[in-house]
Amino acid sequence: MLTERNALVLVAAGGSLALLLGALAFQYFGGLAPCALCLWQRWPHVAAVMIGALALAMPGRLLPWMGALAALTSAGIGVFHTGVERGWWKGLESCSGGSISGLDVADLLDPTKAVAPVVRCDAVAWEFLGLSMASWNVVISVLLALLWIAAARRRG
Repeated sequence: MLTERNALVLVAAGGSLALLLGALAFQYFGGLAPCALCLWQRWPHVAAVMIGALALAMPGRLLPWMGALAALTSAGIGVFHTGVERGWWKGLESCSGGSISGLDVADLLDPTKAVAPVVRCDAVAWEFLGLSMASWNVVISVLLALLWIAAARRRG
């Protein structure tokens, strides 16, 4: 029997799964490599999916509250990432600057020393309706957190 709580958990965890699948589709089919902050935004959604599976099997309010925390964590990272993209504050040194200092010409031309390019956190790779993927993650993650909170407030 699907209770109201479990239906909310299913939708919230399913939303996180959909975000993860969408991000992977952009990465592997759309050719948009993720930056470090993009990857960080994914991990709380992975946790939310796992929490959702547990919450469907176990009654109580703790797991839905943990799901809400996971969604809000991703939203928080997304807010930071959006600020970096928009130039509101500085981002991580590891993904906001493109420096080749310390490398000489031989290193740059040696194919055996090829490394993956740094994907910049401060560059918007894709936008829809004026919002970047990081911004959309914030909007959707907050909505998912509200679903988790609604589930936590239900008995069953």
